[in-house]
Amino acid sequence: MRTLIIIPAYNEAENISAVIGEVRSLYPSTDLLVVDDGSADTTAALAERAGAKVLRLPYNLGYGAAVQTGMMYAVASGYEVCVLIDGDGQMDPHSIPALINQVENHGVDLALGSRFLGAANYTIPFGRRLGIALFGKLVSCFTRQQVTDPTSGFQAIGRRLMQFFARDNYPADYPDADLLIRLSFAGFTIREVPVTIRPRLRGKSMHSPVSSLYYIYKMLFAMFIALTQRRMCADGGNHATRDQDADHHSQPAGAADDCESRASQAAR
Repeated sequence: MRTLIIIPAYNEAENISAVIGEVRSLYPSTDLLVVDDGSADTTAALAERAGAKVLRLPYNLGYGAAVQTGMMYAVASGYEVCVLIDGDGQMDPHSIPALINQVENHGVDLALGSRFLGAANYTIPFGRRLGIALFGKLVSCFTRQQVTDPTSGFQAIGRRLMQFFARDNYPADYPDADLLIRLSFAGFTIREVPVTIRPRLRGKSMHSPVSSLYYIYKMLFAMFIALTQRRMCADGGNHATRDQDADHHSQPAGAADDCESRASQAAR
């Protein structure tokens, strides 16, 4: 299957070259896209210098918007699988084949990397570990399958689900536990895969104490909303299935190059 590795990045000038270099060394024939989320530093220029295709968002739209931009590009360009990997170096790219295997050979829509089934080679703060465990229990309950790492952004996504996400079915900031519930209700298949997560290479994490409190509040509220929209989610999943064959490889010439502008227009 034709695969695209997507790296959403915001102010990752200290790390992006090393991340791209490691991915390139392991998978030299796989296409790589960096979505620069309005960085104030030289992230985009360094990514281009390292050999990646770069889409620049006009200003900081949020992690979810950057990921969705990448998936819009992937759908328009005819990719069948995309892999999400962060630009801070925490996600070990050696785990990528295991994620792709679930999509290619087992028909999974979302292969979700789990550090708790694999390895977390760093100290997870107690509060964050507690939050992950809480959301894991809630997601497991509502989806009726065990989910150990609902906040993981290390994922492989099949084309049917990419099409679903490209139609604005993607949160702008934190696409985590609530999204997994929505996907389950919509009939998409999710499977956790053991992966390795490492310490961040350089710089500070985006998760500050204040943002962590906001995250908990937002996620609980978003999960509540997801539970009230079960029927709507199911209809969205059926729509994605009907459209899968219709628009596969059918985008007009230049559509991939227009993805950045279309995403920014939708956000306004």
